[in-house]
Amino acid sequence: MKKIYLVLGTLGLFSALIAGSCSSSKETVISDKEKAAFHQKEADTVKIANDATEYEIIIIEPGFNFWLESIARPRNYYSQEFLESRNQIFVTNYNQRVMQPMRYDPNLYEQQINYDFHTDYGYEVNYKLYNYFIYFQRKYNQRLGPFVPRI
Repeated sequence: MKKIYLVLGTLGLFSALIAGSCSSSKETVISDKEKAAFHQKEADTVKIANDATEYEIIIIEPGFNFWLESIARPRNYYSQEFLESRNQIFVTNYNQRVMQPMRYDPNLYEQQINYDFHTDYGYEVNYKLYNYFIYFQRKYNQRLGPFVPRI
């Protein structure tokens, strides 16, 4: 069985990035419940393994599992096509930032994501990858695409 691992996560906690504010009209509003997820210290590991698709995603990020279960849109809210199209944008921009450690924080952008745009990873992998990117952007005040990361 062939496996491709997508391991994501940040080792350091950068609460200073959360404290920064923006005066733009497209400011991201973070609820108290979401802030609680961002400030969790215990490491969460989210693993999705599907023998049918032979792909696996492992996300190690404090608070992500709590955020995914309590804040994120429920499964089947988005179509798989929507998730795939957004993941293409997010992965491309994320990987570009990994390759520029002098410009982007290498503690946030640690390693490239091996995501093949022509492979059908299935709904669950795309759902969790998409939501990780939303979580990541909201927690660390980053923008990986032309749109504001919303829930």
